[in-house]
Amino acid sequence: MQICEQIEQITDGTQLLAIIISQNFNKPGTHFFTPNDLSQQLGYMHHPAGTIVEPHIHEQVVREVRYTQEVLFIKQGKLRVDLYNNQQQYLQSRMLGAGDVILLATGGHGFEVIEEIEMIEVKQGPYVGDRDRTNFRGISAAQANIKN
Repeated sequence: MQICEQIEQITDGTQLLAIIISQNFNKPGTHFFTPNDLSQQLGYMHHPAGTIVEPHIHEQVVREVRYTQEVLFIKQGKLRVDLYNNQQQYLQSRMLGAGDVILLATGGHGFEVIEEIEMIEVKQGPYVGDRDRTNFRGISAAQANIKN
């Protein structure tokens, strides 16, 4: 579902799989793209020089995290992201380039580096090793259904 030209929510039925923020997104102010109940919050801020964000601390709040969610910031290169549902069935792919951001909320995902990539990944911790993920057989490049 396209929220605007530069923001896309990818769903499987009512289940949010991913949110993609295009490198072209540019709106003044603070914008959050995730519902308040999602365990990974993703927002964008664009403020002019002189804007003050009041000093603050974040209070200790017990939260329950059931699934690891990842955010990828593409610094350079090109990455194909393949999206799967929770039953490991392939759904579709997206091509990401420098400046794009994706939140991988639920379901499965795999990647193919199309052009040498430099990216930053952010996800919840602590990491629990082999209990944190289940690998499965994905699609080949020829099977990719790349949506724009």
